[in-house]
Amino acid sequence: MVTTFDHGGGVRSVAVPIPDNPLGHTLVHVVETDRGPVLVDTGWDDPGSWDTLVAGLAACRTAVGEVYGVVVTHHHPDHHGLSARVREASGAWVAMHPADAAIVRRTREARPEQWYTYMAAKLTAAGAPEEHVAPLRTPRPRSLPGLSPALPDREITPGELLDLPGRRLRAIWTPGHTPGHVCLHLEEEHPSRLAGHGRLFSGDHLLPGITPHIGLYEDPDDTTVTDPLGDYLDSLERIGRLAPAEVLPAHQHTFTDAPGRVRELLAHHEERLAGLLALLSEPLTPWQVAERMEWNRPWEQIPYGSRNIAVSEAEAHLRRLVKQGRAEAVPGSEPVAYVAV
Repeated sequence: MVTTFDHGGGVRSVAVPIPDNPLGHTLVHVVETDRGPVLVDTGWDDPGSWDTLVAGLAACRTAVGEVYGVVVTHHHPDHHGLSARVREASGAWVAMHPADAAIVRRTREARPEQWYTYMAAKLTAAGAPEEHVAPLRTPRPRSLPGLSPALPDREITPGELLDLPGRRLRAIWTPGHTPGHVCLHLEEEHPSRLAGHGRLFSGDHLLPGITPHIGLYEDPDDTTVTDPLGDYLDSLERIGRLAPAEVLPAHQHTFTDAPGRVRELLAHHEERLAGLLALLSEPLTPWQVAERMEWNRPWEQIPYGSRNIAVSEAEAHLRRLVKQGRAEAVPGSEPVAYVAV
């Protein structure tokens, strides 16, 4: 069964399934333009997902072959996965922020063993036990999606209007979830005349009931000490000030009161930072911090891959505390441990 939504004003969406994932689906937004539909994201690269997208576009009274362009909010495979197939079927352009386009290029060029070596070193430095790191030292060939993502044809320039003839869609750079995440502001009066400033396609940046993952920006060739959580919090405040009438996210459902949701997320992360600071009354490695943080299930029940994500999120919060001067690395500790100041 194909699920579509008509949001009015020439905007619809198709729920494209994500196989074996608790998120369930990605909402691919379909924006009518004078040159044909433009998609905001495309969904997971899977035969069933492709069939759903094709059927969904037909239900929206258009066709994949008519697509004029694809605007990718960020490079993750549940958003960018089907971009290549859409382009092949329609000749559409694909646009992405340069920071995420660089990740796509690196992903296409990287050898699997390079990534495994990098991850093993990162987890060891974070204090992961040898039994967790060992599988990365004898890796199997990767079969995950998104290993050959589509190279974009165009780069999104934040602050500028995108090429949507007859529409006003402006890109807003909102790093945090990824370095090149963008939200897209449809600068047109809401079709139901809701109070606020247009509509916002928020990708994963602003979701009604989920806190997006904020981990480290992983780049084996970049030694820059980034602050993804700081980037995300700053980006949230910009979106809050924008005050759109309605938010159309990539998951869950549309919602209003973006400033209210922003305040909830800012409070959530400050509470998480305060809780982490309390843990750091004694020196802890990032792995030990992740073990003690609150997740949606006990640490013992968190799967292998999700533990890697949890450690990355713990490190992002530690970097924020260090940058704020609230915590510091213990000199000479190996693996590195952190303690409250």
